[in-house]
Amino acid sequence: MKSPMHRAGVTLALAWAAALTAVALPAAAAELPDFVSLVERNGPAVVNVQATTSRNARAQQQVPDDADDAEVPEIFRRFFGPIPRGPQGGERRSAGSGFVISQDGYILTNNHVVGDADQVTVRLSDRRELDAKVVGTDPQTDVALLKIEASGLPTVSIGDSSKLKPGQWVVAVGSPFGMDHSVTHGIVSAIGRGYDSSQQYVPFIQTDVPINPGNSGGPLFNLDGQVVGINSQIFSNTGGYMGVSFAIPITVAMNTADQLKTKGRVSRGMIGVRIQNVDRENAKALGLPRSGGALVNSIEAASAAEKAGVKVGDVILAFNGVDIISSSDLPPLVGLTTPGTKAELRVYRDGKELTLPVTVAELPQDASRPTANAAAQPAATNPLGIVVDDLTAEQRTQLGLKDEGVVVARIAGEAARRAALQPGDIILMVGRTSVKSAAAFNTAVKDLKPDDSVMLLVRRNDVTSFIALSVPKKDER
Repeated sequence: MKSPMHRAGVTLALAWAAALTAVALPAAAAELPDFVSLVERNGPAVVNVQATTSRNARAQQQVPDDADDAEVPEIFRRFFGPIPRGPQGGERRSAGSGFVISQDGYILTNNHVVGDADQVTVRLSDRRELDAKVVGTDPQTDVALLKIEASGLPTVSIGDSSKLKPGQWVVAVGSPFGMDHSVTHGIVSAIGRGYDSSQQYVPFIQTDVPINPGNSGGPLFNLDGQVVGINSQIFSNTGGYMGVSFAIPITVAMNTADQLKTKGRVSRGMIGVRIQNVDRENAKALGLPRSGGALVNSIEAASAAEKAGVKVGDVILAFNGVDIISSSDLPPLVGLTTPGTKAELRVYRDGKELTLPVTVAELPQDASRPTANAAAQPAATNPLGIVVDDLTAEQRTQLGLKDEGVVVARIAGEAARRAALQPGDIILMVGRTSVKSAAAFNTAVKDLKPDDSVMLLVRRNDVTSFIALSVPKKDER
């Protein structure tokens, strides 16, 4: 039986433990990051960006003046939610954020904030509003470089996004819903995300930082107060924050900005392959020990890949020593490689790994445009605005097709974009008619009239489904 003195000792020990715990809590809380100095140091370099697009510019984009939100391209609804009308019906305004990267007035923001705008205005932290010149834009990375006439401006410090790791703290500063210099924080959720097929050359940083309409183009900081990304996209069904945000790595953005500043355009590397993910069934059929890599399903004639000896059915496991875990890993690695660079591909073929030397070529400028901007290219020769190519015998063998099917080379019409058709899709039938060549496809759709609907049987990867398209009116194309 325990003595009263023993029980008193136990009680005293428990009391001391509780007291020590109570004292330790404030110390633990003090270890959480303090963002005050970071914001005070960098906030003045963050700006509000306002862009106005007139009726004429909208006509060139082929967006009707009376378009409702459902008719506005998905890329804008995803970033902004409903887009307000300007005071004159056809005018549209967009709002976002940006940040100063040089004391003489160069500013980075998103292409989707200022692309095709007639007028861009930048509001500084001291409330001055200055007209900005769009030095250049790049839809593929969603980066735009602006210039204002000013000097001695506060600037941000540029960091190294390649050093980011999941779990690190990050801070966003921007103008959500027009509320300038709003600060939010969170952690890096993932890196190297291939989120948007129209931006395949961007290995996005995924975060849980609250990002809302108006944050687009604003900086993402690490705890050292360095910019590591440009806030660009939110994954949302409502237009508001849902816990999944995406930022463009600053290394990608600065590479783009430097090229826009020095030569007015962006050069990217290419090797000329179309690829897909390797799932478990693919891996089993190919004899791969695990899923991973990029399965080559098409090779452009006379391309760098063809010259290097790459074959349809190869699985690219690494590019220049960097492992390819998902097919989305390959385009950013190749795209950021300077054209003319000699690189190495590690591929898996017939149970063996091979190393193939490849000289990276340059991606043609028109090929670097995302699907959403295809309307600016020459119109297709059919009412649907779909440019198709014949399949080669090798492609048919790889796809398991006999003589049917054509491959989508480019989307140049609004109806096809709304239906989410993509380059690389295989069209097998128009209605109930099998198509075996590009000429046959164009013949099958040439007599369609505005408001006519047609069913296309489309194959993408291993999924085949019918897609219904309505031929747009002339003023909607």
